[in-house]
Amino acid sequence: MTDSIETVTGTIPIDEMGKTLIHEHFLFGYPGFEGDVTLGPFKQEEAVENAVAAARNVMKYGVKTVVDPTPNECGRNPEVLKKVSEITGLQIVCATGYYYEGEGAPPYFKFRQMLGTAEKDIYEMFITEVNDGIAKTGIRPGITKLASSKDEITSYEQMFFEAAARVHRETGILLVTHTQEGTMGPEQAEMLIDLGVDPSKIVIGHMCGNTDPAYHKRTLETGVKIGFDRFGIQQLVGTPMDEERINTLNELVKQGYENQIMLSHDSINHWLGRPPEMNEAVASLVKNWRPTHLFKNIIPELKAKGIQDKQIEAMFYF
Repeated sequence: MTDSIETVTGTIPIDEMGKTLIHEHFLFGYPGFEGDVTLGPFKQEEAVENAVAAARNVMKYGVKTVVDPTPNECGRNPEVLKKVSEITGLQIVCATGYYYEGEGAPPYFKFRQMLGTAEKDIYEMFITEVNDGIAKTGIRPGITKLASSKDEITSYEQMFFEAAARVHRETGILLVTHTQEGTMGPEQAEMLIDLGVDPSKIVIGHMCGNTDPAYHKRTLETGVKIGFDRFGIQQLVGTPMDEERINTLNELVKQGYENQIMLSHDSINHWLGRPPEMNEAVASLVKNWRPTHLFKNIIPELKAKGIQDKQIEAMFYF
């Protein structure tokens, strides 16, 4: 198993990741944005400018690495990320992987599933990108992104879990997941471990969608890390309020789990396609949905609850 990780500018030892935000999107578009190019064309200069600004903002708080787990079909752009990294010095990790069935782009691989080649095709995609780089860029992903639906892992999604586990067994690549509304965390962890994945190389994402400490403990007891990684998104896509996340996090830290929890926002710094228009009520709920919210607003509240600086720092280190 490797103790290194790929960034968009090259390989580094994992212990050189430093202070890390585990789940932020410099660019993101829901599948279908490619068909809206008349009114939502890709503006690379603007995308780079937005991403550079975000990178510099988090670096002011000592962040050294950002993991960008944008799935392949959601606008993953390693060349833009490399440019941002070169301009700012921020270490950026990109992904190989596909989104969950409900919001991803399943027809492509479902067609191949009908032909009987999907499992092979997904494995070949993953292993080629991990070993040789994405397309012709030479940039290799540092994580595999996996995702499951609310309350289930569909047969479509399971193909990706199985292929990713096989590639992990061969390469040691880290796995970062999406749980829809904080469901299926224990099931994801157990499935991957049963498939031979090292639990210390798994981050089960968006677990802060669930506010039951006992549920989190079930997942943590498998040895994986979990993401409290949607701070700033409130009451959208089934998400709780930040206050509820803080209370749940506080309970878990009291039980000594800070070394298995990672904090982030799941922020989107540049939308692909047309940016979403939000009414006043929605805008007020996501007014803090930016990659500095933790440092400006959440950490002071954690400290007020008695969480120590060293415990907070632990949740930014892989």
